[in-house]
Amino acid sequence: MHIIKLFVVNLFLVFLFIQESASVELNIYSYRKPVLLEPFTKAYEKEFGVKFNILHSKKGLAQRLKSEGKNSPADVILTVDISRLSELANMKLLQNLNSSIIEKNVPENLRDINKKWTALSTRARVIGISKDRVNENEIKRIEDLANPKFKGKICTRMGSHPYNRALLSSLVSHLGEKKAEKWAKSFVSNFARKPKGNDRAQAKAIYSGECDIILINTYYFGLMKFNEKQVEQKKWAEATKIIFFNQDDRGQHINISGAGIARFSKNKTEAIKFIEWLTQIKAQKIYSEINYEYPVNSKVKLEGKIMQWGNFISDNLPINELAKNAKASQMIIDRVGW
Repeated sequence: MHIIKLFVVNLFLVFLFIQESASVELNIYSYRKPVLLEPFTKAYEKEFGVKFNILHSKKGLAQRLKSEGKNSPADVILTVDISRLSELANMKLLQNLNSSIIEKNVPENLRDINKKWTALSTRARVIGISKDRVNENEIKRIEDLANPKFKGKICTRMGSHPYNRALLSSLVSHLGEKKAEKWAKSFVSNFARKPKGNDRAQAKAIYSGECDIILINTYYFGLMKFNEKQVEQKKWAEATKIIFFNQDDRGQHINISGAGIARFSKNKTEAIKFIEWLTQIKAQKIYSEINYEYPVNSKVKLEGKIMQWGNFISDNLPINELAKNAKASQMIIDRVGW
């Protein structure tokens, strides 16, 4: 009888363990589209049995977290662009992210000095040119786009978009505000049209002949080049050649995607575990092979489709500097009419 009772108790404990393991959930608030997160969450769920609840928003996550306060269900915040991560940190919406694994996998210049967030991938904002109408040897540096010989040839999205503001912030960091503004003024004077559309729209404008030179993120180029659902976008990519700039001096400007733990997360241990996993080899390969972004973990060898447009030397500017100069950059953008 005693043996039977012991068996029943053990069986009950096993059931509780299984039930508890199956009930582990992580709530993600994200600026990233669900389709870009799915390869990661599916792989992690398969390996660890964690269920994900994802809230996607194009904007306003910081304000939502602030209004929710201690009642917020958010555990992990995933976003793109350094300015959005800095906003979350500055509004005290993130917990400390202390992890020796993250520190080992992610270079120091791509982590927050106050340990509130970490980069998970990088994306290069490069120059795109018409293969037929522009000599690539004429453009080696981002500064070259201020040359009057390119008047009426350049198209971009709005300067106030975080991607462009971060690019200008890098110039403020390297050149100082006065020289950065001088460059921006000359750059704007070379526009073929008023800024509009997203990065894909700029590549389409090269294909249509409306402009010859654009700014574009490399992952957008990949998403067009290998787009089997909207095959016309493959033509836009085919008409465009991308140039990694400043390769003979400070290196190519980069921005990041990144993560932090929500300040009032009820599941910090599991949240850290997931973010650590995102910096390890398996997840880092997903960034490059599926999302066409560059891994932050140096142990990941670049291969496959992303190598079709080559590798580059990155600007090692501390990524915090881009956020630090964002306000000054926006003021320049406003003054020059970008």
